[in-house]
Amino acid sequence: MTLKSSIKVSSSVAAVSVIAALGFSASTWASDEELKLTIATEAGDRESPQGQAVKRISDIVAEQSDGRITMNVFYQGEIGGPQELFDQLSRGNIDLFLGWPQTSYDERLGVLTLPYLTLGWDEALDAYGKDGWISEVIDPILSDIGLEYLGPFPEGFGGIATADTYATNYEEAQEKGIKLRSQPIFPLPQTIQAMGFQAVPIDWSEVYTSIQTGVVDGDSSNVIYWDYTYFNDLLDYFVHSKHNFSFYTFLMNQDSWNALDEEDRGIIADAVEIVVNEQFENAREEDEKWIQTAQEEGMEYIVPSDEEMAAWIERVRETVWVEAEESLGADVMSAVREHASEPK
Repeated sequence: MTLKSSIKVSSSVAAVSVIAALGFSASTWASDEELKLTIATEAGDRESPQGQAVKRISDIVAEQSDGRITMNVFYQGEIGGPQELFDQLSRGNIDLFLGWPQTSYDERLGVLTLPYLTLGWDEALDAYGKDGWISEVIDPILSDIGLEYLGPFPEGFGGIATADTYATNYEEAQEKGIKLRSQPIFPLPQTIQAMGFQAVPIDWSEVYTSIQTGVVDGDSSNVIYWDYTYFNDLLDYFVHSKHNFSFYTFLMNQDSWNALDEEDRGIIADAVEIVVNEQFENAREEDEKWIQTAQEEGMEYIVPSDEEMAAWIERVRETVWVEAEESLGADVMSAVREHASEPK
């Protein structure tokens, strides 16, 4: 198999030379042929939940195909950042991907990070499940940009992690002028601004240095696992604002998917389904484990009061949801307003 000569790749991405050298491409495959595929995760080293998930899929696929299908597994930062990996997935240089879809290809994908869609674990797992209403919204959008949606990978509700000081409401965040790193994905920076903080879009690879040098006072929109694991020596507080439900997606390049025969599609889809089902069973327990671990190691865990949460939900929905209407479109926002959780 040879890399398609028509694919143009930026020389700034280390991923490209690696993948090209390996000779992977989306050719036409039959189930009696040996296949070599690539799978990458945008976040997490080999020991992280994401890293273990992509490795497990690789192992299951190899086992179910009697070694005929092998996957080269890439972890966080090995062959590029989130946007670079998504670009390579879309071009077919990467076959499978675990990460957040980038809104640069279609702004409607911003629905995945629209704030306060769900307000509790049970509602979130229903909504973000493979047959949930959010999955039904994004499936055709991903198909439009040439990607096959294979399943979700839930983590939990994100929060605000800071050093030295913290805020649990809009007024306090404004008064203290707290600057937060935000993922550069619409509408996460807009959400942080609406909550009263100063949002600074920064890629993951630069977050540690940005906190260390005071460019920002902390991180936002991640579950506590990431802030504890990567920044515990810098951060003192985690406010569980729950403004976003963090979940990743298993995606496959549609040309790669369509080039497979029915048997091999089934092998890959079944492997993803096994890992997705395990994650849905374990995600809440995993999140609670890291909340406890972070506290034991000195990070103060703070839950806003019901009144503070209600005020944030109202302010953010009134601000960000209205702003999102133009980007997401009337059909997407109609589904959001029909299905989103109602504050209690």
